[in-house]
Amino acid sequence: MRTSLPSGTAASGPPPATPPARTTPRKRTLFRLLDAERHTGIRLTETLAMDPAASVCGLYFAHPQARYFSVDRITRDQVEHYAHRKGWKLAEAERWLAPNLGYEPG
Repeated sequence: MRTSLPSGTAASGPPPATPPARTTPRKRTLFRLLDAERHTGIRLTETLAMDPAASVCGLYFAHPQARYFSVDRITRDQVEHYAHRKGWKLAEAERWLAPNLGYEPG
């Protein structure tokens, strides 16, 4: 599952092992769909970190005009909507998204 980008290709994307992505349960879905543990030997811990710890992966979207960007913190109404779509209680969504919340849960 190793892919190289052509030399000089601009690409950006959030690596799934970074703190913003580590806290999302969608990582489980991605690993399941890719059968990542069987193909790479990398497994997800209970907190969704990759093991072994030196594992690195990323999602790269190549385009000549690609640029890195950041987004703002997640608002309560966004978390409520996400929890509703996932069929979760608000507290569960807040727990998974805690590092990215733009408000104090509770």
